[in-house]
Amino acid sequence: MYRTNTCGELNETNIGQTVTLAGWVQTVRDKGFVLWIDLRDRYGITQLVFDEQRTDKTLLEQARKLGREFVIQAVGQVIERASKNPNIPTGNIEILVKKLQILNASLTPPFTIEDETDGGEELRMKYRYLDIRRNPVKDKLVFRSKVAHLVRNYLSQEGFIEIETPVLIKSTPEGARDFVVPSRMNQGQFYALPQSPQTFKQLLMIAGMDKYFQIVKCFRDEDLRADRQPEFTQIDCEMSFVEQEDVLNTFEGMAKHLFKELRGLDFDKFPRITYAEAMRRYGNDKPDIRFGMEFVELNDELKNGSFKVFDEAELVVGINAEGCASYTRKQIDELTDWVKRPQIGSGGLVYVRYNQDGTIKSSVDKFYSEDQLKKVLEKTQAKAGDLILILSGKADKVRSQLSALRMELAERLNLRNPDVFAPLWVVDFPLLEWSEEENRYVAMHHPFTSPKPEDISLMETEPGKVRANAYDMVLNGNEVGGGSVRIFDRDLQAKMFDLLGFSSEDAEAQFGFLMNAFKYGAPPHAGIALGFDRLTAILGGQEVIRDFIAFPKNNSGRDVMIDAPSSIHQQQLDELGIGLKE
Repeated sequence: MYRTNTCGELNETNIGQTVTLAGWVQTVRDKGFVLWIDLRDRYGITQLVFDEQRTDKTLLEQARKLGREFVIQAVGQVIERASKNPNIPTGNIEILVKKLQILNASLTPPFTIEDETDGGEELRMKYRYLDIRRNPVKDKLVFRSKVAHLVRNYLSQEGFIEIETPVLIKSTPEGARDFVVPSRMNQGQFYALPQSPQTFKQLLMIAGMDKYFQIVKCFRDEDLRADRQPEFTQIDCEMSFVEQEDVLNTFEGMAKHLFKELRGLDFDKFPRITYAEAMRRYGNDKPDIRFGMEFVELNDELKNGSFKVFDEAELVVGINAEGCASYTRKQIDELTDWVKRPQIGSGGLVYVRYNQDGTIKSSVDKFYSEDQLKKVLEKTQAKAGDLILILSGKADKVRSQLSALRMELAERLNLRNPDVFAPLWVVDFPLLEWSEEENRYVAMHHPFTSPKPEDISLMETEPGKVRANAYDMVLNGNEVGGGSVRIFDRDLQAKMFDLLGFSSEDAEAQFGFLMNAFKYGAPPHAGIALGFDRLTAILGGQEVIRDFIAFPKNNSGRDVMIDAPSSIHQQQLDELGIGLKE
C-alpha cells in the first residue's frame, strides 16, 4: 500500500509505530548533519527527519536530491519531536525515515505552495491544480463539500427527493443570454444550456413528485464580476400544495441549520421587509442590515425655496454617518468625488456636521439657518460627533446613488464584519418592471411568477402596480436566494404571457409544453433557488466566490488553465453545418 496513515493524523499515541506516508515535499531544511522534510497531503503536514547518526548514508543522499513538490513515499518510525510545533496537530512527533521512494519528481513550481504565496491571481489561476494544494484554497473546497452535504441531508430529511434535470434544453428569450450548443444531427438548430431548471421543476410538480431539489449547474452568458461566473451552482427546490409561508419557513430552517452546523450560531426568526420598504429605507432590494445608516427623507426640512438644487429635486434624502463629524474637508471631498464618478452619477454631495462641541457646520450654510439645520439633525436622530450626508435628484436614481454611498462608507468604517451575519427576507416584489430598451414590461423574476391574488385585477389596468408572490433571502447585503409562488392556472399564465408581449404563437412555440401540462391537473406549487457558490462564500467569511470553486473562470469568462473558450477545427464546424470559413 502507498500509505498506512495520512500526514495529518499522527500524534504522541503513535510513538514507536512504523508507518508509511505519501505526499508532496513542502520544504527541505538541510543543516548538514541533519535534514528535515515537511511532507504534505490534503490532511496536513508531518515532519520527516534524516540524520547522520541514525540514517543510512545512501538514504541521506537520496533525501538531499528531493525538491519542492516531489511526490514521495516514506517508511519510518514515529518518534517524539525534539523541537515541538504547537501550530500543527502533528507538531509533537516526527518520522525517522528508514525507507524513501520518489514516486514522481517535480519542476520547481511557479509560485510558493504555502498559505502566503508570492503568486499573482492570474498566475495561480493558470496553475490552479497547484493553487489548490495551498491550505487557503483547499480548505474552501473542503468547506464547500461540507455545505453541500449539510444541504442534502437537511432537504432529504424534510422529504425532498433529488432529481436531475436536462442540461441540453430549449432557448427562451426571457432573462439573461443563453449559452447555445449547435446540434449536429439537427443542423441549423441549437440547444441552450439552462439558466435554471425552472420549467422542469414545475413539470415535476405536475408529475406529482411533491418536493424536489437539485444542486445543479446553471449557465448565463452575462458580464462577470467578483461574485458571478458564467457557470454557477444553485440549490434548486420546488414544493407542491404550499403557500409562500411554507417555503419561507422551510428554507429559513435550512439556513439556520447551516449557521448552527458551520458557524455555531443560533438565530431567531429572520426579519422580513417588503420590497417597497427596502427601497425606501436602504435604496436597494438586498440591504445589508449589519449596520444602520438608514435613509431619512428630508423634503419637508430642505425643500423650501432657499437652495435651488434641492427645490428642483424629486427627493432629498440623507444618511447619518455616526461618529464621522471628525472627517476632514479632504475626506468629505473624496466622498464627493466618489459619488460624482460615472458609475454613481451624482451631481454632488451636501454635508451637515454636528460637532462634538454642539456647533453645526454644513456645505449649505448660506442657504439655511441654524434652526433649519437643527431640524435635519433631529430628523436623522444625529448626536454630537455625527455627520449627515445628503443627496438629491430623481427618486429612483438618488436612492440607488445613496445606497452605493452607504455601502462605501460601511467599507471605510469597517462595518461589514464577515463574521457577523444578518439574514432577512425581502417580500412583495413588483411582478413587472418597465424596460426602456424594449419599450415593454418584463418579468422582474420570470414569467411563471404568480401575482398576488388581490392584485390580479390590476394586470390589465395598472400592470406596474401588481405585486408578485415573490421573495428573496438576503444575507449581508447579498441576495443568496430567490423564489416565488408559481402560476398553476393555464388562463392566468396565458394572461401573463400576453402582458409580457408574447403573441399566442410565440407563447405556444416557447412554452407550449408547459401550457399543455397545465391541462392535466397542475397542483399549487412554489419554490426557491439559492446561489450555492455565493452562500458558501459568505458562510465561509468572504464574498468573492472564485476561491470556493475548484476551477473558476477569470473576469473575462476565460479558463486560463485550459485556455477556453477556443476555436475548433473546421471539420467540426462542417459537421455542425456552421460555415465560418474565411
